[in-house]
Amino acid sequence: MYLSRVELDDSLRSTMQALVSPQKLHGAVESAFSGERRRALWRLDRLGGKLYLLIVSGEVPALASIAAQFGPRDREPVMETKDYTQLLRRVEAGSVWQFRLTANPTVSRSQPGAQRERGKVFAHITAEHQERWLSERAGKYGFSLEPGRFSVVSSKWLQFRKGSDRQRVSLLAVTYEGTLRVSDPDLFCGALTGGIGRGKAYGLGLLTVMRVKGGR
Repeated sequence: MYLSRVELDDSLRSTMQALVSPQKLHGAVESAFSGERRRALWRLDRLGGKLYLLIVSGEVPALASIAAQFGPRDREPVMETKDYTQLLRRVEAGSVWQFRLTANPTVSRSQPGAQRERGKVFAHITAEHQERWLSERAGKYGFSLEPGRFSVVSSKWLQFRKGSDRQRVSLLAVTYEGTLRVSDPDLFCGALTGGIGRGKAYGLGLLTVMRVKGGR
């Protein structure tokens, strides 16, 4: 597994369009891999005043192709790929990590008289329900959260059209930050490489972590 990042320039028209239409970035990420298409996790992040596209994938992506579309024109953009398995090997039960996650917290509700068993999907729009959503699912992904040790730091709607029929898509992107404790290393590594929740094709679900020194 690999963790990559490439710097984007949000003053470019192409990048501004991609920020409001995440299917454009989805297509660029897919095109960065040769051969059969395989879904990669990705997320937009800001660090030190710069905008980056992060990618977790099973292959090394061709970051230059992404930079050519969305990167700075006046200098060489930052492009890095690291072996992600080194971090995965450090995951152990009881270890504590700082984390950042942008996800799509939702709930499925049955409608009166509806024939579908799953019901209609609604986004959680309050911070209280968004935090509860993550807390309730943490065990499924091999970690635990303590109240007061994590929070919602941003929440915004992604609204765009996709496909030949221009189907309207609305996704609520919620970013969490805080600390977590690993309860099941295998499940946790699965979350790091497979993502959490819905909307993974549109930059949602990628969990990134940094080990807390001495955290047990």
